[in-house]
Amino acid sequence: MKTFALTATAVLSALISVSSWAADTHVLPKSITEKGYISAGIAPNYPPMDFKDPATNKLTGIDYDLGTEISKRLGIEIRWQETAFEQMVSGLATNRIDIVMSGMTDTPERQKTVDFVDYFSTGPQFYTLESQKDLKDIDDMCGKKIGTSRRTTFPVEIAKWSDVNCVAKGKPAIVVIGTEGSADARAQLRQGRLDAAVQGSETLPYIQGQEPGVFKVIGGTLARQLTGLGVAKNNPELSAAIIATLNDMIKDGSYAKILDKWQLKDGAVAEATLNGAK
Repeated sequence: MKTFALTATAVLSALISVSSWAADTHVLPKSITEKGYISAGIAPNYPPMDFKDPATNKLTGIDYDLGTEISKRLGIEIRWQETAFEQMVSGLATNRIDIVMSGMTDTPERQKTVDFVDYFSTGPQFYTLESQKDLKDIDDMCGKKIGTSRRTTFPVEIAKWSDVNCVAKGKPAIVVIGTEGSADARAQLRQGRLDAAVQGSETLPYIQGQEPGVFKVIGGTLARQLTGLGVAKNNPELSAAIIATLNDMIKDGSYAKILDKWQLKDGAVAEATLNGAK
């Protein structure tokens, strides 16, 4: 009888221990709970990830929806802080913001200063105007002037693709033109200053839907990339709480529901992870 009692006690103790560990993964840092909110950096110029509804001028998009649901489940307010993309990493380092949730690509280089909770999969993709009848498939990009935001990793990805698929095959290299952003690339495309452009594959269905018959996508993605929610490296407790919450959302289907709302369920990840880019 004593043997059974000891075994039961041990099992109960183990269950409590496991339960406590599971609960701890959702616990926010004391600095956040004392402050009473999470400050989230966002640059609302990248639909459908982050933008302002033209009708209301209010923030919306995948990141806004995911961030709002994460904060709700963690039982804390989220305060969105519009921040220039190039200032986001420094904002984390100086504690002006707690997280970056603005379609930022996880890269090994960025991981040197920021931790990434990876929650979405995408990749750079060529597109051009429907009126560009001579550009029909991806091989037609060789030797062309291709524009893309210089703030992203896309200029490097285009150059890599060009080396392998153009230069190595005796074709002229792509001329990569850095632009101020995606909107600037589209403007230059319309003006005839570019032959084509590159954006994240997650943005192109939205752009095509906004202006039917204007743009066409050329080929598939040039590379697979992970989109990550940025957290300061000295704040692992916050990263753990967000990962646990996102994985709860993946399991119960609310994550898929948000992506499906924006017609981007193909970008879903099976599990939220830390620093997945290699």
